[in-house]
Amino acid sequence: MSGVWVFNHQNGVIRLVENPQAGKALVHLPTGQVVSSYSCLEQILTGLGWERYPGGDPDLFQFHKRSSIDLISLPRDFSRFNSVYMYDIVVKNPNIFHVRDM
Repeated sequence: MSGVWVFNHQNGVIRLVENPQAGKALVHLPTGQVVSSYSCLEQILTGLGWERYPGGDPDLFQFHKRSSIDLISLPRDFSRFNSVYMYDIVVKNPNIFHVRDM
């Protein structure tokens, strides 16, 4: 089992984050939570008004906001989720996410 141990300052819990993507992690700033799966990311994005985009490329997860023309496209395989996709999320959600070195 490989990964990075992450300490959550809010609740004092330490947990193992597998597949840290070459030392980069997407962090949800309001909670300090490291995004460790697409289900976790989808829950946060849904709370911010993003919706799953139907159709499109079957190799991608896509999200859009009705109030904008922005589209977030992510590889369906979470192991291919890297800093390029993380920064795309950060740019489209300012002050909500941050990419950190782990």
